[in-house]
Amino acid sequence: MKKILIIEDEKSIAELEQDYLEINGFHTEMVHTGDVGLQKALTQDYDLILLDVMLPNIDGFEICKKIRSTKDIPIIMVTAKKEEIDKIRGLGLGADDYLVKPFSPNEMVARVKAHLSRYERLSMKHPPESQGIYIRGLFIDRSSRRVFVNNKEITLTTKEFDVLTFLALNPEQVFSKDHLFERIWGFDSTGDVSTVTVHIRKIREKIEIDPSNPEYIETVWGSGYRFH
Repeated sequence: MKKILIIEDEKSIAELEQDYLEINGFHTEMVHTGDVGLQKALTQDYDLILLDVMLPNIDGFEICKKIRSTKDIPIIMVTAKKEEIDKIRGLGLGADDYLVKPFSPNEMVARVKAHLSRYERLSMKHPPESQGIYIRGLFIDRSSRRVFVNNKEITLTTKEFDVLTFLALNPEQVFSKDHLFERIWGFDSTGDVSTVTVHIRKIREKIEIDPSNPEYIETVWGSGYRFH
């Protein structure tokens, strides 16, 4: 039986979510504060999390960010706010979907089922852990040379994949453009180190929410690049 964590401070909404999910065969746990929800999410195993944005103690955005730093499970954020910026922020932090109150309980159940099914399909494609790199919503499948961002597959060229994988395998280390060129292209390759800059820019455009403010590949001015 799939286990779902409901983090929602409005008890009537939490109980409605719980009722409909349990009617549809899910096991649920319900908490009403952000700090307790975060503690449960990080220390216990769940198949999906329904996460309210406005919570006491810690808001849903911060909770989503912390969960994504350690776990790869579907997160559906729930909020009364309709502003587009909140949706973008939540998805940018790694949420898989967004529900705006008031919502149809049947729609909620349908989305839960869809995300669980999608997650299972992707999980079946993932290689053994030693062949995969997962960092904050970014999954690099080294065996099949595929890359996913928040469970959505993106397409990289051969060299883009090689650059990204090399940096991800060596986090927090700074590599100069010369070092990356020699490591990825080789000493005898034609071209010059400017191609490294071009490839980093293209990778950022594909994996970053905001390429001008990158979350994964940072520029260390005067030194090179670092995977964070």
